[in-house]
Amino acid sequence: MIVGVLKEIKAEENRVCMSPGGVEFMRQHGHQVLVEKNAGKASGFGNASYKKAGAEVVDSPRDIFKRAKMIMRVKEPQPFELELIRKGQIYFSYLHLAASKELTHALIKRKAVCIAYETIQKADGTLPLLTPMSEVAGPMAIQQGAKFLEMAQGGHGVLLGGVPGVDPATVVIIGGGAVGINAAKMASGLGAKVYILDIDLDRLRYLSDVMPGQCVTLMSSPATIRDVLPQADLVVGAVLVAGSKTPTLVTRDMLKTMKKGSVLVDVSIDQGGCFETSKETTHKAPIYKTVVLRPPKKQPIKLRSIKSTTSFIMPSVTCPVRCPGLLPWR
Repeated sequence: MIVGVLKEIKAEENRVCMSPGGVEFMRQHGHQVLVEKNAGKASGFGNASYKKAGAEVVDSPRDIFKRAKMIMRVKEPQPFELELIRKGQIYFSYLHLAASKELTHALIKRKAVCIAYETIQKADGTLPLLTPMSEVAGPMAIQQGAKFLEMAQGGHGVLLGGVPGVDPATVVIIGGGAVGINAAKMASGLGAKVYILDIDLDRLRYLSDVMPGQCVTLMSSPATIRDVLPQADLVVGAVLVAGSKTPTLVTRDMLKTMKKGSVLVDVSIDQGGCFETSKETTHKAPIYKTVVLRPPKKQPIKLRSIKSTTSFIMPSVTCPVRCPGLLPWR
């Protein structure tokens, strides 16, 4: 199979879907790999390193769309690229179609075979291509939230861990999955008081066993969320319903009960967001006042700005050669 690796063109997206090591694996299994010129530059992978691994470096993305049976990229196709996708061509990336009806219909119209990283599940229900990004997203949500709690950034000047004689900040994490547990680890490690909410009692039991004492587990419900929000300095939305739009759990009315200068980070935004007021932003303008802080789509502040880490871990789980039988190329 001819596999094409495209350069990311979405604003401020610095990741790359395949490293030179991934190219080498693909070549060992008999596949030809086309890599768009400078696709890995922002992640520290030069064109020469891809050539050395056996890839053909191609100047034009149009040539890749024309020649490749399968297109790989981190993010979804941009509107002007849709006409380049051929009938029966495989497009393999993070798509997050649950939150984009327009893109869903456009891809259906192209009659392409679209495979979303985030919807691939193992037999046990885990999401092997999404989990590594979630493990980065959780800590980065806390790191960015802590920054925007600073008064110079518009927050109300709370240090997450407090200092001797002063209470630590209160962090509320809605969702106890991969994002939630990793956010809780980071917040607890910094000394914050943490509430982690989930609707799965077995998951809450597990979290209660493994998390430190200042991390309190709560059964999530509208009433529970209303109770904890007035205490919160930082709220992280970490809800995922695989393959579906994220439900709205924090309403506009609930936000009115929060402290002035508190911060919200909606990691669920790729699937629509779990805060009613969530909307897409950019790195250049990452916050807006409602009091909501929201990372730009997927997971932006947390992933795109640390592209080296994510570009090393992503190919190890997204490279199709790691998933025998996943795609019909043999």
